[in-house]
Amino acid sequence: MTEPAPARTAVLLTTSQIEQLIPHRWPFLLVDRIVEEDRDRGYIRGEKAVTATEWYFQGHFPGLPVMPGVLQVEALAQTMAVYVARTEGFGSRMGLFAAIDEVRFKRIVQPGDRLSLEITMEKLGRRMGRGRAVASVDGEAACEGILSFIIPPEGALR
Repeated sequence: MTEPAPARTAVLLTTSQIEQLIPHRWPFLLVDRIVEEDRDRGYIRGEKAVTATEWYFQGHFPGLPVMPGVLQVEALAQTMAVYVARTEGFGSRMGLFAAIDEVRFKRIVQPGDRLSLEITMEKLGRRMGRGRAVASVDGEAACEGILSFIIPPEGALR
């Protein structure tokens, strides 16, 4: 007997909608969609479909394609940026890394994996923020840590 296909997760934000919120674009936009958000908990979850045609697999590593850990962290940061952009009062201001703490890599990520990108905000002020970040595949943590960022004044990056 064939098992039923897993239920698809509802999409809250598509790639096009994400591009309206953050400045990242292909090939560096590393979150495909937002599938869950709970403002009361300070929580957001995005997804990244990791495909065999990703630009970084050509050299990382030939014969054993592995998504670089630094790009997993960046995908988490972009998911956090979507959360911040959807928070009242931030406008078009963009956060920049201030710290990446306690990051651990626990599982390799390869083509065919669907990377779940979860952020739980611990602090979000007008000029800085911090959140716990977990990237996982099929419920198994691949990368986790604490990401902090600063938010420069409006127009500072132009």
